[in-house]
Amino acid sequence: MYFRSTKRSAGEISLSDSIDTDGDGNSLSVMDVLAQDDDMLDNISMLETRNSVRKYIDTCLDNREAEIIKRRYGLGGQSPMTQREVAAECGISRSYVSRIEKKALEKLRGAFED
Repeated sequence: MYFRSTKRSAGEISLSDSIDTDGDGNSLSVMDVLAQDDDMLDNISMLETRNSVRKYIDTCLDNREAEIIKRRYGLGGQSPMTQREVAAECGISRSYVSRIEKKALEKLRGAFED
């Protein structure tokens, strides 16, 4: 409604023009309405990190380590699993899953640091 009413009376508006006020008396400006959170750089960074993790899982870990990490953290479209669930599916003990996971995460950490 604000824009319609000002359209007749003015040809231009400023982004800092007050449109309304909230219950606390703070003004709402045009910029507040038009503003958009710019998270493009965060999204790109997250995508690059994901691709790096996938690459390191495929190149740094053996098949068993890679499979356990993928199952534990829900990589590849799976939902994350507990160590107990992974152990049951792989036919090994939960403590062995824990040791393999710890070793694999250390390898991945080393690959990221290099």
